[in-house]
Amino acid sequence: MTRASLDKQPHEVAAMFDDVAAKYDLTNDVISLGQARRWRKHVAAAVGGRPGEKVLDLAAGTGTSSIPFSADGAYVVPCDFSLGMLREGKKRHEWLPLTAGDATRLPFADEVFDAVTISYGLRNVQDTDAALREMLRVTKPGGRVVICEFSHPTWKPFRTVYTEYLMRALPTVARAVSSSPDAYVYLAESIPAWPDQPALAGRMRQAGWTDVAWRNLAGGIVALHRGRKAATSAG
Repeated sequence: MTRASLDKQPHEVAAMFDDVAAKYDLTNDVISLGQARRWRKHVAAAVGGRPGEKVLDLAAGTGTSSIPFSADGAYVVPCDFSLGMLREGKKRHEWLPLTAGDATRLPFADEVFDAVTISYGLRNVQDTDAALREMLRVTKPGGRVVICEFSHPTWKPFRTVYTEYLMRALPTVARAVSSSPDAYVYLAESIPAWPDQPALAGRMRQAGWTDVAWRNLAGGIVALHRGRKAATSAG
């Protein structure tokens, strides 16, 4: 079994990412047409990690997404629930404190992190709302969240072309470079099923995040959502 179904059973999703770990970063670069690296820079700028701050990088995979936060001087904790991804990451980045954890039941105390971020991972969590609440729980009052996720192109003609790419070309491209191409069939199916930009913003607010906003990258192929935890708790 190399791909998960859209009901996103945790054991299926973890197994799927275990299978693609070895070539995951390379495949992402290829299927994003080289844009993945540029999007990481946008995430790092939005997080704005500073020396002395603690940043939680969820769905960090091999830890590649965590490097920019460390370069900015923050103490970054990469967290993922795929042990295969974490093992691959440990080979490449021995110094990173790679941590196994489920986004819906994070293994951290309350109000530990100045910022929490997740890139291309929230879409794979079975209970999105529980993950958003957990991210809020572990964030310090006044802290911030940055969510980078595939989304919905805003220009209708381009959206049609993009959907055709996802459903037809992407699995073919993945077959040429990935160790488990069937996993990218799941990717192609999961993106159109994901909430659009306003809907995700609404779910963030419902979870308790404030000052929620987003910006589109590449015409909405990717959306960068941001929010803050209230500086003081109500009540």
